[in-house]
Amino acid sequence: MTQVKKFWPLLTGTYSYEKTISTRNRGHGEIIEAPILAYLIETTNGRILYDVGCDYRKIDDLAQRQQFYGGFAFGAPVMREEDRLPNRLATLGLDVKDIDLVFLGHLHFDHAGGLHDFCHAELHVHERELQAAREPADHAYFADDLAPAKTWRCACCDYDLVPGVRAIETPGHTAGHMSMLIELPKGKPILLCGDAADLQENLDEEIAPGLCYKDDEAGAIASIRHLKNLAVETGAETWPNHDLIFFRVRNEFPRWRE
Repeated sequence: MTQVKKFWPLLTGTYSYEKTISTRNRGHGEIIEAPILAYLIETTNGRILYDVGCDYRKIDDLAQRQQFYGGFAFGAPVMREEDRLPNRLATLGLDVKDIDLVFLGHLHFDHAGGLHDFCHAELHVHERELQAAREPADHAYFADDLAPAKTWRCACCDYDLVPGVRAIETPGHTAGHMSMLIELPKGKPILLCGDAADLQENLDEEIAPGLCYKDDEAGAIASIRHLKNLAVETGAETWPNHDLIFFRVRNEFPRWRE
């Protein structure tokens, strides 16, 4: 029986970039606006965050903005004051200290940047992902984002965080990317794709993300197919991670799903 009580998608910012970043070799010259999301899961055994968005300090401070984003073709993401996770949580009557577990689907800057607010929590990541971030395997890993974290719980396969919340191994975009299956107390389960599928188009047409670890397009597509098969098996609704149209239809913040 699931221990999940409530579920919220949380908008932590937006990022405008060429669509090829989300759909491999498709969308040259087309600029899309993508939501940067975290997800809050309240269970009978504590509160879980899937991803923590960007580090707002690196965006707000001009010197840090130049240091970390100056070399990016599309600059820095946009984070309004209300998009900061501490402020999103405050709207729900919560403090960052009320988060018990942070699960990071992967460690790129738009997913792990907010760690500095949550290092009190139990931190989960795939062991291969942590290794890739420390290399670093690509330019989207910021070593500074990971520095505040002193201890990690590292996994290497599918596992249950609590009954009703299951980590799903979906490598391809990064070395140790993980998605998450959430069994709600009412309604369909939700399958958070993470960046295994940025857009609904990635799922519908089985298109790999633009950035693949070691250029392994086939591995990324295999993970998309795994997610689709799992959705059929469980009756889950797949949630692409950077699809603004998809998100707007489902965003009822501060209301929750149950």
